[in-house]
Amino acid sequence: MPTTKEIFEKIGNVLKEDPSRTGGLEAIYQFNLTGDDAAVYQIILGGGQAEVQEGEKEAPNCTLHLAAEDFKQMVEGNLNGTAAFMSGRLKVEGDLGLAMRLESVLSAYSA
Repeated sequence: MPTTKEIFEKIGNVLKEDPSRTGGLEAIYQFNLTGDDAAVYQIILGGGQAEVQEGEKEAPNCTLHLAAEDFKQMVEGNLNGTAAFMSGRLKVEGDLGLAMRLESVLSAYSA
């Protein structure tokens, strides 16, 4: 299974190649990942561009707190984000509407 760093690198590369996958979103998503592969990443979307950065570089509009293993399961399509949220495995701070639109961005991993 790839590391979270590898997953975010792939998402960033796909979004740079095809910014239309962002659906015109203007947002900063932050992922606070816990567990064995713990890290903080941001996906910064705006102006038809996308950037992925490690660490907290900008003030996020939407912050997601979850285990790195659960994040990996989500991007691979093995864990539904809504189910993870409802069961408490995923916690969201900030704009919940943005969190609901995140699936289209994360689908870049499966591209």
